[in-house]
Amino acid sequence: MARVSFQATSPAYFASTLARRWGPTLGIWGVGAGTAALFLLSVTPVVKTGLLVNVPMLGNYYEDKTPASDKPF
Repeated sequence: MARVSFQATSPAYFASTLARRWGPTLGIWGVGAGTAALFLLSVTPVVKTGLLVNVPMLGNYYEDKTPASDKPF
């Protein structure tokens, strides 16, 4: 009958294996969730003026070009 031998693995090896296995998947999901949140929140003035206007290539698209006389508030 064969003997079963238990070989203990270090927590660092377990963490590195877990990170190597799940890292790319969680990274892709994180980028997708961040992009979706940015897309959905792009209509709010706080996100628009604080973040999107400051992006070098997209800043001109998100600038508010409405005259002050046409703004109700």
